[in-house]
Amino acid sequence: MEHHDAAAVPLPPHCTFTPSDWRSLAVFWYPVAFSRELNPGPVAAQLLDQSLVLYRLQSGAVTAAQDRCPHRGVSLSRGWLEGEDLVCPYHGLRYGPRGHCVSIPSHPEATISARLKLPTYAVQERYGLVWVRLLEDGPRPLPEFPEWDDPDYLQVLPDSVTLKASAGRQVEGFLDVSHFAFVHRQSFGQGSSPEVPDYPVTPTATGFRADYISTVSNYPVHLNHLNPPGFQWRRLFEVFLPFSARLTVFFPDQGQLHILNAACPLSARQTRVFVPICRNFDRDAPLQDTLDFNHQIFAEDQQIVEQQYPLDLPLTLSQEVHIRADRSSICYRQQLAALGLGQNYTA
Repeated sequence: MEHHDAAAVPLPPHCTFTPSDWRSLAVFWYPVAFSRELNPGPVAAQLLDQSLVLYRLQSGAVTAAQDRCPHRGVSLSRGWLEGEDLVCPYHGLRYGPRGHCVSIPSHPEATISARLKLPTYAVQERYGLVWVRLLEDGPRPLPEFPEWDDPDYLQVLPDSVTLKASAGRQVEGFLDVSHFAFVHRQSFGQGSSPEVPDYPVTPTATGFRADYISTVSNYPVHLNHLNPPGFQWRRLFEVFLPFSARLTVFFPDQGQLHILNAACPLSARQTRVFVPICRNFDRDAPLQDTLDFNHQIFAEDQQIVEQQYPLDLPLTLSQEVHIRADRSSICYRQQLAALGLGQNYTA
């Protein structure tokens, strides 16, 4: 994959981010599709207003490129693969794995212009997802989720959820601990236990950790009889800036549930969320029950997040009023601001 200089890469047409915000965000990795979608492709995706085409080569590697033929602007994701080449559906131009045009069928003997080249981007596959980074800026780690490769855990990959909301709003909602008794009263929240015990927030190299302990269980409401009397439920949140967070819930008898909330900012105010899940208990329980419960929780959150105003996450703390339970969201906003994000998160 070619390497891009941050100052030299033009913003996508009709970009909804400011230039400084776009470049500040484009250096990180984001999930853009499921690995299972590339069979072998091509598949359309979007990241930070950039339209992408993804496809799997015969070697098994994945190519991510700009989804626009430089000849006449057609979406290459509507084309097809022939061997290692991506074929434009309009005039049949063929592009090799590194984005260079290798054939013009209407002029087979012509010298091919160097301008007939697709920008390509760095790609990784982890946790059942395809991750893309638009700008190179030194090494950047993916969110840590080692349980995905642990044979002692059951791995579950629900469908993604697309929200009409900013990625910052969505991730902050995932980190919030004071909404359980209200937003999730039909799933796992307990209306009789709205109080939020104090909890510590600790900065890390990738973001921060919030270690929260309360009596609110993580079982579905209709299974609350499985909540041992007096059991203290620990929820450990680990943030990987800018838009990923991992939640570990500690169940009775050494059980652990791990949820990776990986938000892909399609645009400034539209987000696709991928949620790989692992657990080392109830491995024989019906998989559909897990999928349905996850869908219910995220649907409950979606109804709230899509109605929040301002639409962008305010990074100036004086713009909204805060309470003690907001420690994690206050830290999150401060760390996003420290990345250099500005206008699109304070409007």
